[in-house]
Amino acid sequence: MKTDMTRYLPILTWGRAYNRSALSSDVVAALIVTIMLIPQSLAYALLAGLPPEAGLYASIAPIMLYAVFGTSRALAVGPVAVVSLMTAAALSNIVEQGTMGYAVAALSLAALSGVILLAMGLFRLGFVANFLSHPVIAGFITASGIIIAASQLKHVLGIDAEGNNLLELVISITEHIAETNWITAIIGILATGFLFWVRKGLRPLLKRFGLSDGLTGVLVKTGPVAVVVATTFAVWAFGLSAKGVKIVGEVPQSLPPLTLPSFSPELLGQLLLPAFLISIIGFVESISVAQTLAAKKRQRIDPDQELIGLGAANIGAALTGGFPVTGGFSRSVVNFDAGAETPAAGAFTAVGLAIAALALTPLIYFLPKATLAATIIVAVLSLVDFSILKRSWDYSKADFSAVFATMIITLAIGVEAGVSAGVGLSVLLHLYKSSKPHIAEVGQVPGTEHYRNILRHDVITDPSIVSLRVDESLYFANARYLEDNIHNRVAGDKNIRHVILQCSAINDIDLSALESLETINARLHEMGVKLHLSEVKGPVMDRLKRAHFLAELTGEVFLSQFEASSTLKQM
Repeated sequence: MKTDMTRYLPILTWGRAYNRSALSSDVVAALIVTIMLIPQSLAYALLAGLPPEAGLYASIAPIMLYAVFGTSRALAVGPVAVVSLMTAAALSNIVEQGTMGYAVAALSLAALSGVILLAMGLFRLGFVANFLSHPVIAGFITASGIIIAASQLKHVLGIDAEGNNLLELVISITEHIAETNWITAIIGILATGFLFWVRKGLRPLLKRFGLSDGLTGVLVKTGPVAVVVATTFAVWAFGLSAKGVKIVGEVPQSLPPLTLPSFSPELLGQLLLPAFLISIIGFVESISVAQTLAAKKRQRIDPDQELIGLGAANIGAALTGGFPVTGGFSRSVVNFDAGAETPAAGAFTAVGLAIAALALTPLIYFLPKATLAATIIVAVLSLVDFSILKRSWDYSKADFSAVFATMIITLAIGVEAGVSAGVGLSVLLHLYKSSKPHIAEVGQVPGTEHYRNILRHDVITDPSIVSLRVDESLYFANARYLEDNIHNRVAGDKNIRHVILQCSAINDIDLSALESLETINARLHEMGVKLHLSEVKGPVMDRLKRAHFLAELTGEVFLSQFEASSTLKQM
């Protein structure tokens, strides 16, 4: 019972060893992350089509709940760019942005996502995320980053524009470009330029002044805060809101409210697919970050428990006025670099954000939306990685086609279609590759008991024996391919008396493949050729023993390929 409790409540494990040193490190990390998260949370709420306070609310309860249920010591949970965009894309097709129904739909989307993640965690379905290949994910995130950046140009220019994909956004922005508010545009362009410079040029400048790496890192991370303060002051001091500069306006000065999602079957039915896609993408992003950071400190991440932690975080967001959340790359890296020792750093961050929601919201009344848009643009463009196209092209044309198709579909149709295509293409790519497994004819390396591909090595063969090594598990998608390959090799050579199927790379044989082996055995028997197996793995042999195949096998099962060849040469 105790073991089960610690498995589902990791806080019981790290909490017992918590000490003053960890407390000090966690508080410092929390302070730095809180400073970074305030403008970022407001910006991602804007991206999701929600009022800015929703970003703060979505960054408080979820972090607290993840600290209790999550296994990563450094993961920082909250709104992220891609999930915020997917939220906006899902909800804009169902309810009108800016209405109460939109906010309720966002809560419902978070709740559904939380339930899906919890269920996957409890039933240990973390492997589902493996159906999305990393190259396809990289292509999807790159395309999403471009769409996100394009969607924020309307705020940078101070115009109205609509669209769920790049083509719609470009057309809409082009149609309204003449309405550009030049004061807003100046603010947006300067803010964007400054934030890019902070990322690339501030660190070397500060180091020339002799500042330590630690202090330099903190100052670089606080760049967005400096932009927020400067542009907010400028709008207030010069009365720029009266000149058409759109501002955040009044933000409720309160802690997250208690909210309830909708239980309408119609709404939940419409949100079910988007919630599933958001859950999968959010989990893949989160687990990738968590495992990368954990590896640096030789810590362990439990993917199934991470599902539970993220599920709890999303349900927390649904009950406190938020929207779907996951583990964010940039904030988690900042949390790690700032020295976070335990998930308590996240809890302290939540406290800092709660204080900000209570005390600092009046100070952002004059914050221009162009500044928040600049924050988003700079953050998401760091996710854009076109090098994946060249790497995939050089390494595998099949991978390239999947990555390229995912990017094009995402850009041309939208994020939901893109991620759906990504899942489908990942599965199809796997089926395509495994449906035509590598089958090598092997021979004996002179003076050894090793067998290698006759096309790659100078080996010894016997004209009466064909030895084939299948480098893939056998299942319904490739069973017929094996049949055809063996038939084509044997049919035209009347010297062949034995076929040895080397099974060293076969980890599984399903029922379809078993039936194909039975067919191969029968066809070879009709040709006067015996079928033999060698190096069959224990679990595969256990399954074969439960069928009639071994009893009907015309040949034998050998422990090694060398034993098989040596025995058959003497027959």
